[in-house]
Amino acid sequence: MNIDRQEVLRYLGYRNTDPGPEVLHHIADCTEELLQVCTPHHIFHRETLQLAAPDTVLFSGITVHSRSLYQHLTGCTEIILFAATLGAPVDLRLERCSKLSMSRAVIMQACAASLIESFCDECQEPIASEAAAKGLYLRPRYSPGYGDFDISHQHDFLAILDCPKRIGLTMTDSFMLAPSKSVTAVIGLTAEQQSCHIAKCMTCQAKNCPFRKG
Repeated sequence: MNIDRQEVLRYLGYRNTDPGPEVLHHIADCTEELLQVCTPHHIFHRETLQLAAPDTVLFSGITVHSRSLYQHLTGCTEIILFAATLGAPVDLRLERCSKLSMSRAVIMQACAASLIESFCDECQEPIASEAAAKGLYLRPRYSPGYGDFDISHQHDFLAILDCPKRIGLTMTDSFMLAPSKSVTAVIGLTAEQQSCHIAKCMTCQAKNCPFRKG
């Protein structure tokens, strides 16, 4: 688990410009602080999957109407329901930082975003290895809130995985995860070989996202 400085700079909006030594110092400092305080946890569960054209996805007694999720999982017969969090201490540091220095808080937010993605990638590696032994491959993570996959389905993930009890992950009335630096996602299992099982910008439909890689 690590914080990728280049990813942090991308989150901060640096493209072909020099961030300067002060920004780089803050990134290094925030990286060290977050790695010291984070308490990462994750959980996952394998489920059978049913697809009904053109936009219906069924699993665990849940029906999801989402054309984008349907298209993403076409070719899959099973899914992994996945959740991960950096833990409450990270939120406390982010909150404290925002009260002391907004410029540093922005950098720490970017570092935390990189860290949760790195943790999720790390958690997927043994899942991918186990799947590969059975001739299966992982589709990239796809989370509630992507495309037309309604964010209200966060509730289903937390209930099925028993996240509040098992990893301390809950949500607000507006379906935002708490702690904030957390992820829930569907990961498709397919016999179709994929070039990469880690979620990247090329799989995201948000073409105008300012964080999108070129």
